[in-house]
Amino acid sequence: QVRLVESGGGLVQSGGPLRLSCAASGLAVRWFDMRWFRQAPGKERELVASIISDTYIDSGGTTNYADSVKGRFTITRDNVRNTVILQMNSVKPDGAAVYYCNARLSEGDYWGQGTQVTVSS
Repeated sequence: QVRLVESGGGLVQSGGPLRLSCAASGLAVRWFDMRWFRQAPGKERELVASIISDTYIDSGGTTNYADSVKGRFTITRDNVRNTVILQMNSVKPDGAAVYYCNARLSEGDYWGQGTQVTVSS
């Protein structure tokens, strides 16, 4: 059974850093495309960052980011802890949202319960 559990959300000052974690069970994060999404109140869920599965020899480990977070956010994997990390630096007020971890499997997408990020000015 696949389970994703996000943690690390909370209150961050505008311009400050925050580190989100996604602990996975029932799958090995290394072998699946893993993604972070966020959803702010009244807005659609948007893709923030992704990291490609190591299944793909040429592109495994490749990361992609939304234009709004490029250069400030970094997605990484800890294969030993089976965790996906989203390091957020220089967080802006528009970064306030619920952040969700996502795993894309052949049978469909799995989601965590989300972790709330609040940004103070």
